[in-house]
Amino acid sequence: MFWKGGCALLTFNILLSANAEKPPVYTILFAGNNFQRLLWGLFVTLRVSLIAVLLSLPLGILFGLFMRRKDPISRGISQLYLAFIRIMPPLVLLFLVYFGTARISGFHLSGEASGILVFTLWGTAEMGDLVRAAIGSIPKHQKESGRSLGLSSWQIYRYIIIPQTVRRLIPLSINLITRMIKTTSLIVLIGVVEVLKTGQQIIDANRFQYPKASIVIYAVIFFLYFIVCFPISQLGKYLEKKLKV
Repeated sequence: MFWKGGCALLTFNILLSANAEKPPVYTILFAGNNFQRLLWGLFVTLRVSLIAVLLSLPLGILFGLFMRRKDPISRGISQLYLAFIRIMPPLVLLFLVYFGTARISGFHLSGEASGILVFTLWGTAEMGDLVRAAIGSIPKHQKESGRSLGLSSWQIYRYIIIPQTVRRLIPLSINLITRMIKTTSLIVLIGVVEVLKTGQQIIDANRFQYPKASIVIYAVIFFLYFIVCFPISQLGKYLEKKLKV
């Protein structure tokens, strides 16, 4: 009798706790240090992408000048590199670098270092093609006019080609930066704890208390990316109109 009564009381308590009002789902952001963790994850994403940008922009300019060389060997090497980077998905490159270096050479790169290397290679190829196209878009008669004025090849590049190339490249390179920031989110798949990985950890840790937490967490991640990328894209559009040649 007492045993049945205890079981009934226990069942009642379980049902009562199950039907108890759960805290609003948005409060998961303020539970513990969840919001600070998301901001730190965003910082990791930006750190990887911005380091890759700072490396790939100058390397891309050099690669673009290399692509302008007339000899067939240089053109073949540059076209092969560009085709390899564009055909191979960035995720596959990440796996090749992160897992392949340890298997082949025995040297293990961290997830962040692998991401920086891959996106530097990717950004160099994309920036190089932009440089090649920007230089090629300058009308030939401007170079011929420079030669008729007695300018040397260096002076033609300095006073005619480089200023116009820079004007064309600034908005295009800014758009490339936003693409790199968004694509860098792939590093979550090689174990880097960036903003997406942090969000998934928060969702998994609060699965029972906040069953709909994924809606809030991914919405916040969306707005974090939006806050970072939207001003950059708007700046690119503004400069494209302002510096249009």
